[in-house]
Amino acid sequence: METNQNQNSGQNGSGQTIIVNQVEKKSNGLGTAGFVLSLIALFIGWVPFLGWLIWILGLVFSFIGIFRAPRGLAIAGLVISFIGIILLVIVFAGIGAAALSS
Repeated sequence: METNQNQNSGQNGSGQTIIVNQVEKKSNGLGTAGFVLSLIALFIGWVPFLGWLIWILGLVFSFIGIFRAPRGLAIAGLVISFIGIILLVIVFAGIGAAALSS
């Protein structure tokens, strides 16, 4: 009966009280999803419709994730999305310029 009493009172066998500190970790699911989609789109952005769709989704999820805490991955996803879109515009401008010159 004594062991049940020790377990219920939060004490171990030596009479010391054990305190468990439970810290809630906040997460930003949309920011994380936006970051992951932006990172994936950075590598497969050259695929005409799939890459563009993933880029847009990454941009939207990262933008929504900016308004929730923590913001780190959402900001990173937004930056990666903007860099990817700028690269995509540059590539299409180069293709368009090459097509017009020939």
